[in-house]
Amino acid sequence: MTTASICTIGDEILIGQIVDTNSSHISQALNSLGIRVTRMLSIGDESNAIISSLEAELAENNIVIVTGGLGPTKDDITKEALGKLSGASGTKTDERQLEIIHRILSARGLDVLDINLAQAAVPDTCSVIPNRLGTAPIMVFDFPEDRFGHKATLYSLPGVPFEALGAIDDVLQDIRSKHSTSDIYHRTIMTFGLAESALSKMIEDWEDNLPEDIHLAYLPNQLTGVRLRLSIYGGIREVEEARIETELAVLRSVLGDYIYSEQDDTLEECVGRLLKAHGKTMSTAESCTGGSIASLITSVSGSSEYYFGSVVSYANSVKTDVLGVPSEIIERNGAVSSECVAAMAEGVRKLTGTDYSVATSGIAGPGGGSDGKPVGTVWIGVSSQKGTETFKLHFKGDRKRNIERFAANALNILRVKLVNELNN
Repeated sequence: MTTASICTIGDEILIGQIVDTNSSHISQALNSLGIRVTRMLSIGDESNAIISSLEAELAENNIVIVTGGLGPTKDDITKEALGKLSGASGTKTDERQLEIIHRILSARGLDVLDINLAQAAVPDTCSVIPNRLGTAPIMVFDFPEDRFGHKATLYSLPGVPFEALGAIDDVLQDIRSKHSTSDIYHRTIMTFGLAESALSKMIEDWEDNLPEDIHLAYLPNQLTGVRLRLSIYGGIREVEEARIETELAVLRSVLGDYIYSEQDDTLEECVGRLLKAHGKTMSTAESCTGGSIASLITSVSGSSEYYFGSVVSYANSVKTDVLGVPSEIIERNGAVSSECVAAMAEGVRKLTGTDYSVATSGIAGPGGGSDGKPVGTVWIGVSSQKGTETFKLHFKGDRKRNIERFAANALNILRVKLVNELNN
């Protein structure tokens, strides 16, 4: 199987000044060709470190893709290091990139300086893929088998994400012409409501009986749950699809409603699809989550079709005066109670005229807890014409993590209600 390594160059990544987003996009693109990414590596702005690191990656992989360090300033030393790595005797000017440089700078009303023109000069050991979106060319270095024990290619891309990602299609086309590709088949299962350890225990027998060439990965996230990814490397796609589908049929019977999607998904996207498919609407009443649920829902394009709005009833007076929660409920049970969130959910549903609603009231912390209602306690209510249900949950975390968990679990509880009522 053809393998690849992705390397970013620049001190700014190592010191956390910028976040590397290029590597994940490049990895996805390589996976689409059936190329397995073995490693992602960040290298500082030091010539010897760049050369030694890239030599090691080329020795272990057929393809190395490098991003960064190709600007017009003196601290961008990648080009010089690649010249040394490839044994260049000098440089050559790529006329196609030179023309692009003149066009880009002219369009911006900028003078063409010597340092700009120097970007079109590349080591004489490389070929060039013109960068149509920027001034630094994509350099391609092909190494013979006797250098690393196998045929290897290094691609040097600009670090600017817009330019790097804009060059991917051209890079993939070049890879196809030089290296063998095969299918990598991935299937994603999104679960919610089980911690990673509990999920692992629940599917232990199923996992133990997976064929050896089907690889399972657990990818937890407190907002989206635990993503399960099944992968098969190589083989014939149609055959592998059928094999994984057979395994998934068993998994569905084990996990049931804990599975909310079979694609890379979020709870808010899943809830939105259910509502749209059945022509239903929803609203939210939030106390402890302070609008977080509304923010998640409205992050989905097209949510205006099914989401009417929210009442952020942080103060008890808003609960009673706007949502119509009877004051005696709060006096008798407190705002963090089953009775209160039930009344909140019913109140916002009636106020907005929606088919469904979800409400939250809890203690995010760090203060405000008690022996009976410790920090991390939340009551969640969901309401529809068929009835109102409430759920009490408890989490341990800081304020931010608690609010995120409250919101995600509220969406999941709503999702389950939608599935049970709309699909039956």
